[in-house]
Amino acid sequence: MSYGGIEAGGTKWVCAIGTGPDELRDVVTFPTTTPEETIGRAAEFFSQNGKVAALGIGSFGPVDLHRGLITTTPKPGWANTDVVGALRDALEVPVVFDTDVNAAAVGEQRWGAALGLDTFCYITVGTGIGGGVMAGNELVHGLVHPEIGHMLIRHDRERDPFDGVCPFHGDCFEGLASGGAVRARWGKPGEELGGDPRVWELEAQYLAHGVVNVVCATSPELVILGGGVMKQLSLLPLVRKHVDALLAGYVTAPPIVSPALGDRAGVLGAIELAHRAVA
Repeated sequence: MSYGGIEAGGTKWVCAIGTGPDELRDVVTFPTTTPEETIGRAAEFFSQNGKVAALGIGSFGPVDLHRGLITTTPKPGWANTDVVGALRDALEVPVVFDTDVNAAAVGEQRWGAALGLDTFCYITVGTGIGGGVMAGNELVHGLVHPEIGHMLIRHDRERDPFDGVCPFHGDCFEGLASGGAVRARWGKPGEELGGDPRVWELEAQYLAHGVVNVVCATSPELVILGGGVMKQLSLLPLVRKHVDALLAGYVTAPPIVSPALGDRAGVLGAIELAHRAVA
């Protein structure tokens, strides 16, 4: 029995059919354009590659988990998009819906860095910043879902006068430390900035502030830092150093690691969500 998974990102969608890392087939990636075109391409992919038992979706947000909607996203044209309804009608299979980072957390717990743990956090640092939290072996949901990217963190405007890129909060965590913020602050994307210590020292300090907030609020056994920005090799050791300094011995920092599943964490987690929905 195979399951479908979608990592529905603001930049691209990844769709796959399979049961896990060792049986992942028919993978396709395409850009996120309009809702009609993007959802239509996903529906066509699954229709053409054989019926799946269920479909899991890990989506960019914010999302309404109860109604299956992408809600107040700043991505043009996507606010209040009914992702679940459209795909359920097209494919006539059970559809389970969560955030992209919660899906990635599920994937890492099932097959990756968080194997055997029941309380941990997955944070992705890409175009934006998002976080999925697992506590007591359950994904954290509530009013909406964890919005780690919109935490307010310390901002020394004398050192860094940059106003931030978040359209809602300016200099929140995402506004200061996302890939979009790196590009706007320095005039180039992170992958074009080399090993410039000015860039990565500042980035590591902002990321450490966010991680410390998560550690103090959720007491994770592990923090996983993924996303495109974290591919800068010098960054993870710098974040660990600054987290230790900010915690100042009050508590011991948990391990802070890269995702074991790499860029496949989200789509694999979506497949696992689908499996759990019908198991």
